[in-house]
Parts: sequence; C-alpha cells; structure tokens
Amino acid sequence: MSKDPEGDREGQPTAAHRPTEPQRRYLERGLSQPGGKLPLFDADGREVAPRTVQACVASGWAEPWFRNPIKEDWLVCRLTAKGYAVLGVVQPSPSAPPHAGAGSEGAGAPKRRRKA
Repeated sequence: MSKDPEGDREGQPTAAHRPTEPQRRYLERGLSQPGGKLPLFDADGREVAPRTVQACVASGWAEPWFRNPIKEDWLVCRLTAKGYAVLGVVQPSPSAPPHAGAGSEGAGAPKRRRKA
C-alpha cells in the first residue's frame, strides 16, 4: 500500500517519520536552548552518538549550525521548524524580543507596597 500524502499535509508525522527515543531525547534538549541549539553531550555527560545527530539531520529535524573549531569532528546543530513540529512545539519567532508583551498589564508607575 502507498503512503498517505494527507498525513504529511496535516503536519502529523507517519510512524516511519517519528524520532526514535534517543533521537527524541536529543531533539527535546534543544527546546530549552537559545536558537534551538542541540547538545553535544547527553544529560549524563556522554557524547551524543554521531549516528543520532546524522539521522536527525537526514530527517530534517536538525540542521548543522557551525563546526567547532577546537574539535572539528563535533557538529553543532540546531532544531529546524520540522524538528519543532515533530516534537509538537511551535518554533519561536527569531524576531520576537525575549519578553514580548512584558509590562503591558500595568503600564505606568510600579506598584506600591501596602503598609501594614
């Protein structure tokens, strides 16, 4: 049977296009980093397997960002829009200020403390 093209249009990854558990752990670590930077090491301090990085790049979930000049075989990557999507997260806008909308709730003078 052929692959259903409707599944891709809806943004739902098919079973063949979902990250494995190690790939998901690797990609999820980029959610908390500026620019979606992906780690070189796992949470236990071990190097992320190069095959995990390469598989994520090949699937379009990560992209090479820059090469480490000190250790050239380490490829520094970041999440792509497709990577955010496979994790079920909307990619943050790069042009939005870090605290967009901050202060809009009570414009004017700072709140005063009540005296007891």
